[in-house]
Formats: sequence, C-alpha cells, structure tokens
Amino acid sequence: MVLISVVRDYINKMLQDISGMKVFILDSQTVSVVSVAYSQSELLQKEVFLVELVDTISMSRESMYHLKAVCFLRPTSENIQLLRRQLANSRFGEYHLFFSNILKETQIHILADSDEQDVVQQVVEFYGDFMAIDPYHFTLNMASNHIYMIPAVVDPPSLQHFCDRVVDGLAALFLALKQRPVIRYQRTSDVAKRIAQETSKLMYQQESGLFDFRRTEVSPLLLVIDRRDDPLTPLLNQWTYQAMVHELLGIQDNKVDLKSIGKSSKDHQEVVLSSEQDSFYKANMYNNFGEIGMNIKKLVDDFQQIAKSNQNIQTIEDMAKFVDNYPEYRKMHGNVSKHVTLVTELSKIVEERKLMFVSQTEQELACNGGQMAAFEAVTSLLNNESTSDIDRMRLVMLYALRYEKESPVQLMQLFNKLASCSAKYKKGLIQFLLKQAGVDKRTGDLYGNRDLLNIARNMARGLKGVENVYTQHQPLVVQTMESIIKGRLRDVDYPFVGNHFQQGRPQEVIIFIVGGTTYEESRSVALQNSTTSGIRFILGGSVVLNSRRFLKDLEEAQLVSISFFVVKHVSDCRTIFRFPHFCCVFTIPTLYITSGEFIFCRGINRLTLNFPREISSAVLLDGMEDVLLHSVYSLQYG
Repeated sequence: MVLISVVRDYINKMLQDISGMKVFILDSQTVSVVSVAYSQSELLQKEVFLVELVDTISMSRESMYHLKAVCFLRPTSENIQLLRRQLANSRFGEYHLFFSNILKETQIHILADSDEQDVVQQVVEFYGDFMAIDPYHFTLNMASNHIYMIPAVVDPPSLQHFCDRVVDGLAALFLALKQRPVIRYQRTSDVAKRIAQETSKLMYQQESGLFDFRRTEVSPLLLVIDRRDDPLTPLLNQWTYQAMVHELLGIQDNKVDLKSIGKSSKDHQEVVLSSEQDSFYKANMYNNFGEIGMNIKKLVDDFQQIAKSNQNIQTIEDMAKFVDNYPEYRKMHGNVSKHVTLVTELSKIVEERKLMFVSQTEQELACNGGQMAAFEAVTSLLNNESTSDIDRMRLVMLYALRYEKESPVQLMQLFNKLASCSAKYKKGLIQFLLKQAGVDKRTGDLYGNRDLLNIARNMARGLKGVENVYTQHQPLVVQTMESIIKGRLRDVDYPFVGNHFQQGRPQEVIIFIVGGTTYEESRSVALQNSTTSGIRFILGGSVVLNSRRFLKDLEEAQLVSISFFVVKHVSDCRTIFRFPHFCCVFTIPTLYITSGEFIFCRGINRLTLNFPREISSAVLLDGMEDVLLHSVYSLQYG
C-alpha cells in the first residue's frame, strides 16, 4: 500500500490537526489526487462539509467565516494568483495552505504580502503531486499526452511544459518517499533523456539540500523509458478485470462512467473501483474474465443467502440484529450490483465486437511467428462485417509493427484493404506509428527475437504451452524488471545521468514510462512484487492508456506534425494563385521540414504547399528568417 498510504497520510495530517468545520479547496489536479485515495464518507468524518475548486470558489463572494479553509493545491502561478485574490477578500475564518510540490521563494512572498487580514495560519509543502491509483502504480493524468511524440523544434514551449510537469511529479514522489535515486534513461529517446537530466539537475543541484536524506547502502533507481519502445501493449485487448474494464469502458481516477450505457440504474451511473474500498475488487482485479464470472456467481450466491436470512425476522432480537447489520447489508448489496452491472456490460461488448476471435489473432501477432498465417487471419477479420473500425485499425497496426521489414507488399495490401472497408480510417496513421515506434526506433527486444536468451525463453514457453491463449502476452516491462533483478540492464542502452552510478543491486526501482502506462503493466509489476526477488518495483507514467487513448494520442501527434513546417532562410519567394485550390510555390536553397521526425533537406529548387480552400489571401514570405506555416494539406518538393 506504499503509494496510497503516503497520500492518505498527507491528507490525514491536513485534516485531523485542524478542528471544526472545514471547506476543502482543491484544483483540477489535486482533486484527482484526493479522490483516488480518500472517500467522501472519510472526508465527512474529518468534518469536511464542502469541497470546492479554487478557480470557482474565487468567483463567489459569499462569506462563511464559520468554516476553516484547507487548501491543497499545486504551486502553479495560476493557483498563486487565485489564492492572492481569495486572501485579499477572505471568505473564511482561517486559511491553511498546503502545496503538493516545492514552493518558490517568490511565491511565498506573494502569499505573505496578500495576507493583510492575517487569516493564513500555516503554509506547508505536502508532496502529493501524483495520483496513487494502486499501491505500486501512479499517474500524472496529463491532458496533452501526445506532446512526447513531437520533435522539440515543432513546439518547444509545449514540450518544455510537458517535461516540467513530469519532473515535478517525479520530484514529489521521491520527496514523499524520502529518497534520492540514481537515474537512468532509455538512450534512444530524446524526451526520456531530457526528463532524466532535468530531474537529476533538480535533485542533485538546484534542490540538493531538500533531497539530502539519510543515505542507504544502495540508492533506489529511477528508470525513465519511452512508451514508443513498447507500442504493442496499449494496442491489445485485455482479459483481466481491471485492464478489461479500462479497455472497454474506461477508468478515470478509479471511477467508471456508466451513463452512456443507458440501462444503468440511478445508483450505478458512476461506480468506484478502488482496491482500498472494495475487497472483492482487490481480490479479483488481476484475475482473468472467466475467473471473474465464477467469483461473481459465488458473490451473488452469498448475498442471496444473507438476504434470505434477513427475510426471516420473527422476534425483537431478529429485528435488532437486522438493524445492526443493515449498513453492511446495504454496502454488500451495492457491491454485488456494481460488479454484476460491470461484467454484464463487458460480456455484451465482447459479444457485439466478437472480441474472442479478434483477440486470438492479436495474441498470435504479439507472441508467435508465422507471417503468412498472420496475414490471412488479419485479412479475414478485415473482411468480416462484425469487426469494428477500431479493431480493424489495431489489427493492421499490430501486423505492421511485427512484419514491417518482412512483408512490405502484404502490408501495403492491408493498408488498401483497411482504407476501403473502414470509414474511420485515418490516412497515414499506421505509417506515422512506424516512424514513431518501428523496429529501427526501439531499444528493447519487443518480440523476443533479437536476443538468443529471449528466443530460447519463447521456445520453452511454446513447448510448455500457455495457460490462457488470451493472456499469453507479457509487456516489455517484464523483461526490463528481469534484467534489473539479474543485473543485466545494459549501460549502453540505459545510461546513467551524470556521475551517480549504482553501487549494487537496488532494493527499490521506480520505472517511469513517458507517454503512459497500462493496467497490464501495472498487473505485471504487482505480480513481480509478490515474489521474493528482494526488489520492490513502482510503476508510473504520464497517463494510464487504453487502445482508444493511445490511438487518440497518435492522431493528435500526427496532426501537429503535418500541420507545422519550419522553413529557414526563405529567399527569392514568389506566390502563385491557383483555383479552386490555393497554393504557394517558393524557391528555397535550404529547407527544414518537420513531419513526424526532423528531416534536413538540401538542394531543393521548389516547394509547393497546398492549403485549404478557405484561405483567401497569401502572405509574401520574402526576407523572413523563420516562418511557421499552419494547416498544410500536402507538400511536394523537387
């Protein structure tokens, strides 16, 4: 319970030491931090009678001096300004300010200057700048997660903001754990390297005193890796309970929104899935779908037995016993109803999308060889009318990732087939995935066919057989953990930052995946921690992915990459109008183009940029040093 316990301890300290009625003021990030660790009933027990967001409460002028304001906020400039306005016209009797990360000295001065009415009782840093969704799994819930795929030259401020948020989250995590790690990163990822270096600079230079904890014999390890090293895992259908719910229904802050189903009861429009609050979920979150069905049947049978005993009330003693047990009975009724609703909906989606057939082919593509058999299986599913558009897209992506070098002709046939049978097919998206995460870009042995040891391991698994054909895939992070346990994580692939090296095998390892984690990986970490390896692993990422979110991030990154072209040293420009389309033709001696990756071109005589029809005028670009062109439809050069 390491991560959840840390956050719960912080919230306990905030609330229990302040007596009387309280209002809990949060921001859009800390509301998620609190909601995954603390229930509403627990907040009520701490005399919290109102929970408000800082940006909305600042607009209200109603005075409530009988309440004490407990603020738990990220130390952003926006939040400081909102607090400044709040303190200038204080609405509450007292203000207790808690920040989820390191406050700047200038921010402290701003708050001090704003407290003219002396209502601020304390200003404290409580390092809860991450969402502890499971005991060994955290996320940063980053909205613009696609930014990690975009080259720095395209949008430097957005990439810097992305990296800053990750560094803040990692800093808070290690301050909460009271540790300073040795840091390694994936060599082939520029964004992982940048985050690792900036985190090291913060911990060992800028705030070295804050991170100067009692040293252990072997420092913990922070390993920063890139989602694009394993694009396979977030594309697969899932068959264990937690991962399956997220894949088919979606989990956000440990809540599942069922309003879109339509048949959900009023009590189950939004349900909570928390291993802290739900013993059945805790016991079954990593079980496969077949086991879940049997265990829910047992849960229903047990509840029916209790319900029958409650119907047989004949004496005053029976009535008193029923009243005493009613809260537990009501809680059990809600729990049974919740899980029956979820499993019923999962079963319905599995049947509608024929996921048993789709997933079997997915697992074959992920775990076994046989290019021709894979091509025939994918083609058959593309031709099947019951296969959904998203499943068609994922199948071709999985085939492309595995066989991009072996069968380019068949791959092109699948592209054409996908374009003809899928209305939602996004042109160029699969090619963009290969540019981002193809075999030439990856560090790890994703399919276990590069390293002799991995080939032997896969052969052994094949000879022994697999327990479940739908869950035979293992994410790449399993190999990474095994390499760390055995001391075989290669320095050339995962270099150290600076001169801080590992002196021995670490006892604690935090693996951070830039671009997001999956619940399949979270399960692998939890299962590894249940063994006696002597190393505790913690998994974190910028978001928690399912296949829809991964595809959405790809689409957004592709859109940005094809919409921005940076042209340097533009000279001898002339504009040509052609209708019905508008286009510009430039004579350019030197050209930089950003499209998926950074390309440097020389000797180009002419560049043609085709714009949308809506553009009615041209801007002469002659003499401009740096020009950013938006909304480009197509590009031709030569």
